[in-house]
Amino acid sequence: MTAFRIIIAMLLVAGLLCFAMYVGTSDVRWRQRGVLIVKWTVIAGLGFFAVVILERLARAL
Repeated sequence: MTAFRIIIAMLLVAGLLCFAMYVGTSDVRWRQRGVLIVKWTVIAGLGFFAVVILERLARAL
């Protein structure tokens, strides 16, 4: 659980750094990379929490 939180935090920081590079350089590639990183981070987070919820439901039954 802790490792997953660290990975998610690092990916979000990477996305923010890409956006900062976009602001600094006005290069559209940095914005596209930032959006891609944040998008897949959110998708991975939703998948992780879906698994956690399903595990708790299985214990309740």
